Amino acid sequence: MIYSKIIGTGSYLPAKVLTNYDLEKIVDTSHDWIFSRSGIVERHFAADNELTSDLALQASLKAIEAAGIDANEIDLVIVATTSPDMSFPGTACVLQGKLGIKNGGPAFDIQAVCGGFIYALNTADMYIRGGQAKTVLVVGAEVLSRMLDWNDRTTCVLFGDGAGAIILRASATPGIVAAKLHADGSHRDMLKADPFISMDGKSVFKFAVKVLSDVVEEILDEKNLSGADIDWLVPHQANIRIIEATAKKLGMDMAKVVVTVDRHGNTSAASIPLALDTAVRDGRIKPGQNILFEAVGGGFTWGAVLIRW
Repeated sequence: MIYSKIIGTGSYLPAKVLTNYDLEKIVDTSHDWIFSRSGIVERHFAADNELTSDLALQASLKAIEAAGIDANEIDLVIVATTSPDMSFPGTACVLQGKLGIKNGGPAFDIQAVCGGFIYALNTADMYIRGGQAKTVLVVGAEVLSRMLDWNDRTTCVLFGDGAGAIILRASATPGIVAAKLHADGSHRDMLKADPFISMDGKSVFKFAVKVLSDVVEEILDEKNLSGADIDWLVPHQANIRIIEATAKKLGMDMAKVVVTVDRHGNTSAASIPLALDTAVRDGRIKPGQNILFEAVGGGFTWGAVLIRW
């Protein structure tokens, strides 16, 4: 049987950092207000000349280096983003060109907002299991700072820019062992960007906690596991209160949850791979552990992936 295994991770954050105290100077808000409601202390913003593909490139190069492969071994590129460089060509094609990959493998974007990385990872897994790809680059990359309404103090303080990448390779031993994806378009107006991000915060919170715990239970039940069997939960980094509420419903100690929202803010599709790379590089995530990803995003889209590291 063919499985998909993560063999390398990488991430990139723009150099520009905005703390809550910086935002106090430009928005009617305060550090205490932002932190108490979101857990965010600071976030990174792309420079004026930095595009989503530039962030994706830097994260990809680190993942390629960590995997110990040549870029031309990558036979599929998938980029999850809601903030592409342009309407077309897709950011994945732009990234493929910047990496110098010339093997003719497919490259495409996936737009599922904050659920995008989960959707992209599951898609890559299906390509590998179906024998259509052997080595896949999956990237979550966002420049959300250009989608913020600075007159809306409830949302403009929540988001940041960044990119995370993984190399997924065909393997004879289990890597991705389960995945569940869902969507419900009837809630599409609860969180959207037209062109700026707007959100019904209380409704999003209630919806997110329910569907995240439900989809995780769905995976655990399928594999006859409990929260105690999960070594690390790597959630979408939207809001510390959502993360804590989800962990509580699953009976998981926060000591087993990877949290980066305080330093990154909500980076949408980039948040899970950013958090994953952080935990891989600091040694928390080790071979043989059970790692669970989960995310919910506008649409609404949501899902979870269980990995044997």
